[in-house]
Amino acid sequence: MPHLLQAISKWGVIISFFLFLISLVYKDRLPDPDHYEVGRLVDPLQESTFRTPFWIETEGQRYHIKPLYDYTLEGVVVSFHNADSFSDIWHHDRWKDFLNVRDLCVIWGKNVTNGVYLDMRFDNDSWTCWAYWPDSQTGANFHMNQLSNNHLLVGDDFVKEEVMSAEPGDHIRISGQLASYENPANNFKRGSSTRRDDTGNGACETIYVERFDIVSKANLRWRGLYTFSAWSLGFFLTAFLILFFINPVRRSVIY
Repeated sequence: MPHLLQAISKWGVIISFFLFLISLVYKDRLPDPDHYEVGRLVDPLQESTFRTPFWIETEGQRYHIKPLYDYTLEGVVVSFHNADSFSDIWHHDRWKDFLNVRDLCVIWGKNVTNGVYLDMRFDNDSWTCWAYWPDSQTGANFHMNQLSNNHLLVGDDFVKEEVMSAEPGDHIRISGQLASYENPANNFKRGSSTRRDDTGNGACETIYVERFDIVSKANLRWRGLYTFSAWSLGFFLTAFLILFFINPVRRSVIY
């Protein structure tokens, strides 16, 4: 019986690992345009704000936030960067910026409806979103004024949980204010773009997020399989190792 359980756990490891690799490849693939409510993926709404400057304290740091405009953005997430990622030496270590929890690179409008994003690749580093296209024709079909990299400032734990749950391909809606902010303790300051047609340094939108909604999730089945296979792999691998060490070693005996 122990040897049967060990065989089952071994095959469980093999199958779970295979499913994990397959789902890892497909879980973040961007869906086709017909997955989205494209009528909602219009240009962001930017309006005058009546909100006055305010202070927020988090992780022992105190930040002064100056709202510039009320802002609402609906779009499709194509890449992201977490401020607490291992490779990020800037936000927490050098800038002591614990307010900008995540950057989301988002597209909307014709960039979604014409499906050009399916032939492209997107990536984020600590403060920039990069868009790559394979040829000039693809580049000509992509509208840089319908892409934005968004520095998301969050002062509420519930909103932060929603922000951190967004994944590539998700249709999201952000409501809040375009804002500049600073940490007087170390003179760190960051502003925000207030137009969609600028490029280069300073072209990112800095948004103080009051509400964050995931309108529709992408790749639900693949992401479900990814989670299931990860748990299964851990379970069967643990079982296999336990059985490997507690089962008696079979020896050939010669008389």
